[in-house]
Amino acid sequence: MTSVTILSGGAAQGLVRGLSETFKAQTGSGIDGEYGAVGIMADKLRASTPADLVILTQALLAKLAAEKLVVPSSIADIGRVETALAVRSRDPKVTVKTEADLREVLRGADAIFAPDIKASTAGQHVAKVLDRLGIAYEVASRLKIFPNGAAAMRELAASTAKRPIGCTQATEIIATDGIALSGSLPPGCELVTMYTAGVTALATHPTEAAALIALLTGADHKELRRRVGFAG
Repeated sequence: MTSVTILSGGAAQGLVRGLSETFKAQTGSGIDGEYGAVGIMADKLRASTPADLVILTQALLAKLAAEKLVVPSSIADIGRVETALAVRSRDPKVTVKTEADLREVLRGADAIFAPDIKASTAGQHVAKVLDRLGIAYEVASRLKIFPNGAAAMRELAASTAKRPIGCTQATEIIATDGIALSGSLPPGCELVTMYTAGVTALATHPTEAAALIALLTGADHKELRRRVGFAG
């Protein structure tokens, strides 16, 4: 069976998984995906890792198109994803309406789970927020960093800490068993990222890749996108 190969940010994993059977029924093809921090996925494409399709941030897709690694005419926006807070399903949700609220919550956590603070969209933002709140040094020993948001959320679910919290893309939170979406980041600390798909310049299966983009972005699947954490 033919498989479309994807390099994708972790934010899109739940959506792709939700459409895999529809895609197989429509095209007869499977999906072979690799998901991780967007910067690492972009660098994999630059290093000639085989891929038919990439799903990354809008800004990164534009760069890859300029580098002639993605077909510009194939690029389409999937939707916006917010960076949000997560707790274990058995823990009470936290409410943060202001920066002061967020500072208090993070100070009170005995473990803070986040993705790669250099290569991932959400991880970079977590680092910026901690600096903005003036607590980066204070909480450094409690910051638990993982290669991507999905890994960070799995570790949060399994954590034996008393008051752990996580922060990553809402889609990765929703897709992980054992944790719950706790809420948005407050004004001044929020981040909403547009995710975009494109067919690679060296795609082996460009027709199937374009068909998958049509499914990911189509009006028929707007409700699925909303359910897994995409907006607009």
